[in-house]
Amino acid sequence: MKYVKPEIFSRRDELRKSYQSKTPFRYLVIDNIFNEDAAKEVHEQYPEIKQGEWDGTTYIDQKNKFQKRDFEKNSCMQNVFDELNSDEFLQWLNYITDIEEPLIADPSLFGGGLHQSINGAFLNVHVDYNIHPETKFHRRLNVLIYMNQSWKEEYEGHLELWEINDHEKRLLEKITPKFNRFVVFETNEISFHGHPKPLNTPANVSRKSLATYYYTKTRPSSEEAEEHNTLYINIEGAKGSIKRFKSGVKAFLERVNLK
Repeated sequence: MKYVKPEIFSRRDELRKSYQSKTPFRYLVIDNIFNEDAAKEVHEQYPEIKQGEWDGTTYIDQKNKFQKRDFEKNSCMQNVFDELNSDEFLQWLNYITDIEEPLIADPSLFGGGLHQSINGAFLNVHVDYNIHPETKFHRRLNVLIYMNQSWKEEYEGHLELWEINDHEKRLLEKITPKFNRFVVFETNEISFHGHPKPLNTPANVSRKSLATYYYTKTRPSSEEAEEHNTLYINIEGAKGSIKRFKSGVKAFLERVNLK
């Protein structure tokens, strides 16, 4: 089964124009990225948190978020990530993003794979790590595909894109994590993003997404920076500080209980 709709590739000029028009960093949102039957299969096969091995480690700036990146060979999830890492898909990404050298996939899905968040979850606004810890390639693109049917605005969980500099902190766009929605944005020192508002979901509803990241061997000198991990920023003032404190306590208790 092919997952990505063929028409996405034929629309590459239109999509390239839209992506390139965004400032201060570039991004693109596409609805219904997967074929209808494929999207349905991914949703049906999306594992519950109680199934398999999920990493749900709490951090000061991240809470109630779970990650899974190991899948059985020829399974639905392995097949869809193989397609997102295929030459055809990378060449399409290269074209619409106009990145100067060939993109490189990460089959290990470091930091990526399946993400699933439950009530109370948040991920504070940040810029991502800039160098892959193993390959030392430069991280250039994030791709997120949301798998949330009948998502309601009051659930929160919007992907927020921010412009942050010495003069201002400005919300660029709030993107609802609706079913079969694709988001790609460039990864650099100004691509601030996150979902800082805690999820407000019923017990049986989680925020589901697929995440893949893409790399190049080098990057333009104007974008180079010393190697760093994820860099968070508080855009909520005192409220954000309290939220981080509570999450820090939860993280501390988790680690104490593991000893």
